[in-house]
Amino acid sequence: MVYTAALKKAEGLKIDELYEWLLEQRFHLCHWFTVDDLEHLRRGGRMTLMTAAIGTALNIKPVLHVDDEGRLIPVSKVRGRLKSLHALVAHMEETCIKPEEQIIFIGHGDSLKDAEILADMVREKFAVKDVIINSISPIIGTHSGPGTIALFFFGTKK
Repeated sequence: MVYTAALKKAEGLKIDELYEWLLEQRFHLCHWFTVDDLEHLRRGGRMTLMTAAIGTALNIKPVLHVDDEGRLIPVSKVRGRLKSLHALVAHMEETCIKPEEQIIFIGHGDSLKDAEILADMVREKFAVKDVIINSISPIIGTHSGPGTIALFFFGTKK
């Protein structure tokens, strides 16, 4: 959101116009992600020990997103890492607004290879302006763990 706001400012939006744009867009910034290790979600109280153990044994990868109130919402569960990346792209396909006009962001927690795979999948499916890959901060990474992959784009709703 900050990156896009800076681009809008550079395009000549006045500060009050930029403020209005930000207010309008805040509920359209989609944040979808998946984790590779359920242990960090368990430690954070997002799932029980039994659920984490069974999910790990079955190679379950949850797909989550942050809703309008900032709550972490589990959306689906898939088996396997590649399927979880495909699920992120599928959610983008369902809600993305004008992908050809967007710079898509991918965040990763010590999982650059998977982030690059996701970037290739996004580029293959959509004619986006660009894809920027960044590391997830240690604070977010503490909650989600290594192997977290997050996809950010503007859509019809969060």
